[in-house]
Amino acid sequence: MRAVPTWLDQVHDREKVEQCIWDLCFKPDGSQVVVAAGNRVLVYDATDGTLIQPLKGHKDTVYCVTYARDGKRFASGSADKSVIIWTSKLEGILKYTHNDAIQCMAYNPISHQLASCACTDFGLWSPEQKSVNKHKVGARITSCSWTNDGQYLALGLFTGFVTIRNKSGEEKVKIERPGGPVWSISWNPSNCMYGKSRNCRDEAYDVLAVADWGQKLSFYQLSGKQIGKDRVLGCDPTCVNWFSKGEYVVVAGSNKQCCLHTKEGVRLGTIGDQNSWVWCAAVKPDSNYVAIGCQDGTIAYYQLIFSTVHGLYKDRYAFRDNMTDIIIQHLITEQKVRIKCRDLVKKIAIYKHRLAVQLPDKIVVYELYSNDSEDMHYKVREKINKKYDCNLLVVCSNHIVLCQERKLQCLSFQGAREREWTMESLIRYIKVIGGPAGREGLLVGLKNGQILKIFVDNAFPIALLKQNTAIRCLDLSSSRTKLAVVDENNTCLVYDLTSKDLLFQEPNANSVAWNTHCEDMLCFSGNGILNIKASNFPVHQQKLQGFVVGFSGSKIFCLHVYAMSSVEVPQSASMYQYLEKKLFKEAYNVACLGVTDGDWEALAHDALEGLDFVTAKKAFIRIRDLRYLELIHSIEERRKRGENDNMVFLADVYAYQGKFQEAAKLYKRAGQEQKALNMYTDLRMFDYAKEFIGSGDPLDKKMLISKQADWAKSSNEPKAAAEMYISAGEYIKAIDIIGDHGWADMLIDVARRLDKADRESLIKCATYLKNLEQYGYAAEVYNKMGDIKSLIKLHVEARHWDDAFTLVEKHTEYKNDVYIPYAQWLAENDRFEEAQQAFHKAGLQAEAVKVLEQLTHNAVMESRFSDAGYYFWKLSMQCLDIADQDSSKKEEMLHMFADFQRKAELYYVYHSIQRYTDEPFTSNLPEALFNMSRYLIHSDAMAFQAPHGVSKVATLYALAKQSKHLGAYKLARYAFEKMQSLRIPVRFQEAIDLGSISIRSKPFHDGEDLLPLCYRCSTTNPLLNNNGNQCINCRQPFVHSFVSFEVLPLVEFVLEDGISDVEAVQILDMSIPKPKKEFSSPWQETKMNNFQSLRIGDEPEGSDTDDPFTARLMTFEQGGSDFTPVVVNRAVLQTMNRGEVYILKWNKPLRYQYFKSLLPDVSITKCSYCNKMFHTDDFELQYLQKGYCPFCRSSCED
Repeated sequence: MRAVPTWLDQVHDREKVEQCIWDLCFKPDGSQVVVAAGNRVLVYDATDGTLIQPLKGHKDTVYCVTYARDGKRFASGSADKSVIIWTSKLEGILKYTHNDAIQCMAYNPISHQLASCACTDFGLWSPEQKSVNKHKVGARITSCSWTNDGQYLALGLFTGFVTIRNKSGEEKVKIERPGGPVWSISWNPSNCMYGKSRNCRDEAYDVLAVADWGQKLSFYQLSGKQIGKDRVLGCDPTCVNWFSKGEYVVVAGSNKQCCLHTKEGVRLGTIGDQNSWVWCAAVKPDSNYVAIGCQDGTIAYYQLIFSTVHGLYKDRYAFRDNMTDIIIQHLITEQKVRIKCRDLVKKIAIYKHRLAVQLPDKIVVYELYSNDSEDMHYKVREKINKKYDCNLLVVCSNHIVLCQERKLQCLSFQGAREREWTMESLIRYIKVIGGPAGREGLLVGLKNGQILKIFVDNAFPIALLKQNTAIRCLDLSSSRTKLAVVDENNTCLVYDLTSKDLLFQEPNANSVAWNTHCEDMLCFSGNGILNIKASNFPVHQQKLQGFVVGFSGSKIFCLHVYAMSSVEVPQSASMYQYLEKKLFKEAYNVACLGVTDGDWEALAHDALEGLDFVTAKKAFIRIRDLRYLELIHSIEERRKRGENDNMVFLADVYAYQGKFQEAAKLYKRAGQEQKALNMYTDLRMFDYAKEFIGSGDPLDKKMLISKQADWAKSSNEPKAAAEMYISAGEYIKAIDIIGDHGWADMLIDVARRLDKADRESLIKCATYLKNLEQYGYAAEVYNKMGDIKSLIKLHVEARHWDDAFTLVEKHTEYKNDVYIPYAQWLAENDRFEEAQQAFHKAGLQAEAVKVLEQLTHNAVMESRFSDAGYYFWKLSMQCLDIADQDSSKKEEMLHMFADFQRKAELYYVYHSIQRYTDEPFTSNLPEALFNMSRYLIHSDAMAFQAPHGVSKVATLYALAKQSKHLGAYKLARYAFEKMQSLRIPVRFQEAIDLGSISIRSKPFHDGEDLLPLCYRCSTTNPLLNNNGNQCINCRQPFVHSFVSFEVLPLVEFVLEDGISDVEAVQILDMSIPKPKKEFSSPWQETKMNNFQSLRIGDEPEGSDTDDPFTARLMTFEQGGSDFTPVVVNRAVLQTMNRGEVYILKWNKPLRYQYFKSLLPDVSITKCSYCNKMFHTDDFELQYLQKGYCPFCRSSCED
């Protein structure tokens, strides 16, 4: 450390009397120095010491000055008991007083509150307060200081105490110093309070420096606990001040000196010797400048220069920090470790695993804990407790070498001097160049230009070179065959140590270093430029501040001011210099030191073009280029097989690199035109490829056109590709392209051009046209091929059913190919009846039945009972058809026919019942609902197990309600009682319970007008018939109108054996009905002469009926259990009126059913499809409403 005087001033009054400098301080920005001199306040320019302005306002000696941290104001305190507040513009703005002389002052660094201390009290003032808060102290205050956070104020007392108070003035801690008056105190201003800053190392708490007139310097925590031991100063201290970052302490005193100490109190050096006591010292903020004030009026301003103390060996760099610490830095891994010596570090040397440190009174040798190259933990090996004076320090494995002017001393680690060398001239440079432990070599450069090599175990130096200029820096190449020298003229000279020849020299060098990984490469720095020289090539330059001290691979170690840094330098320039000379192996070695991926690629390609496949392979492996590695591998394999034509190999390389013209020329020169042709063809450069086609070779031309078409296809020019394929005769590829792009016109043109024998191409054309929905074109292609089956399939897929049906008429063998898809299509489009018919036409009876069964099931599950009845009727008719066609299934199908007919009738009837019970309104009359309910109750199916979905409760509920409404109370009571034994839905429960009770108030009989009449035996039947829907007397089944379900006046008769249905119909059509009698009434009228007489009950003779059918009605057993039908013969048929006979013409194998109307005046309509009977009025109304028969949904148009 050196203190360089910057400026100096001597303060006198008007009588030339020296004025004592009691205090001084810096403005926070460091631009001004405020000085307390006599009774004036002087303001200096800190840069050159110019007096800016003297400030007058005090009447007596000014003892103290202090500046606020924000730089807006400063204060001065005087023996005249007053404090004056000044602005930064040097204007006084406020003045207040104490009862005694002002001793010291300090501004709070946070709140800018001013603490002013007199002999017996101190005051706290801030701009926000109108008054000064004063606090009594029991002793004279000599000094004061605020903590960095502005929370506490420390006061030094003449009685030897230090009192620490909070912002309100209350005492918190009291420290007793036995040595005498505490003359100066100061808190460390470091920002790393409480350990929050990243720069903080030790100050995890506030540190107070205390100097007393017991000539000691001590440090305390805020709690009053002392840090470390007392440091003896050897004089009475007058002032203690910290550097801005708290790393050093400045102490002034009665020894006429200002000294620099570490933060632990270790003395580092003197900042100028003066002629009188130094009363004050201040450090310029954030810099190394110190201003001091003396008893004789001297103001001195010094700059402190901290010299760099460091050592370097390969990638380990050791340097001094804060004058007492050593930091070892690993330049590759950037690891750092700190060693605290707690004393002034004067010299540092490092070598391999050794570290030597010279302190003022000893030398300490450290070693690594392990031999690991990345280990950074050091331990003390030896201590040489002796003071040495030396210029340079070097450490080896077992020795320490001291350099003193012209003399070198070799010491053991125990301090014993083993060897000494005396040189002819001053030693300017010394460096350990390695060697076995205990026999290391030293490279020594002298001022007279001589360069020596010394071994620590040899007393005789070896002269290497002698030059005319003084040595400044030396370095030896890794093989120790070349020596680089920097002389005092800043010239870098490189010698060959074998021949002693000067290889080259370069100007503007201040330091030089060989690359430890490359024998022929070095770097040197100077004038802010880094120079890298490889072999004898020109120097490559780039900007770099500092000194080069090491060169390892692509890393250059540079010392700039106090910091060592490693700079990553790509070796690109050097590599390209080798490449220009075709030195591929040397270029590869340089590239291994560190170049970019682009440089590796350039090296790989240059080596490949130079046919250095080994180097090229290594380089391509480095950049992981598999394509070129495959090329090199193929060339190596071809070489093994005996190919040695380097021209072809080079052509392959050019082709891979995209230099196609050069490659083609080389192929042609080597007689390999086919390779050139293949190359251009693969590249789609067909115009160039044509140059290499053999004369008139059609195969080559066709191949070229085909490949050109491939290229056009891949380059998104499909139309051109298709045309090329057609011209090359590759129709299938052309058709694929045309079809994929949907060009139907182009596709049909190709198809028309094709021969009909080329079925594969034609089928592709037809398939694409079909997919494009160009059915007309597709049909044309199929016709050309004569493929009728595919044509029919086309019409089916296109849903052109008429065309398909036309073809099927000519080619019946394909019937199933049309009707089955047609039926499926109809079913998919909800046209199930047509689908069923189509299945029927296709002969797929099972499918036809299956469709109807599924429809029926769905209708029942969805409670569409009208649809269910309709589908059951369709099923029954289907079964009837099957029974007619398949005699093996006749019995089964007839049984199913009867079952389906019965279910169709039940669901048809239940539809109205369900709508009545579930919907709020109904279109049916009460009598119709009454009849329907009775019909369902009397059916055989309801007597045992009701069909799925048909509710007995709903049926009985409707019957009960309508019976009660129409006066059939007995039947209603039966219905209510019957429902009590069933599970009743919640929605009916209340109404049924109420009806069951209310019906008991009604008479227990049914209305006579409701009782049905048997038209065969004229028996009046009860409403509730245990025999079902037939007469209780003659067992004749009732025939109902299938709208109102009233009993129709019809009696069924059967034909006598031997009469066929066809004959019976012919007889009936030709029958002559017997004329009706004029009187059918029981009243008989007689006209005689002039009078008219009426007679009742007395029929004329021969009144027995002459109608043979009427006579046969009574042919049954009264009250019998079996039904005896009316049988008619041919004679009876001939007498019957055709208009009164209704024939149900069932399909085979069933026979017709015959009914005779006993009341011809009652108009009855029969549906010719379902054979159901209706009152004509009811049927016509339903037909007008729905447009078809209410049961079978057939219309007249059908």
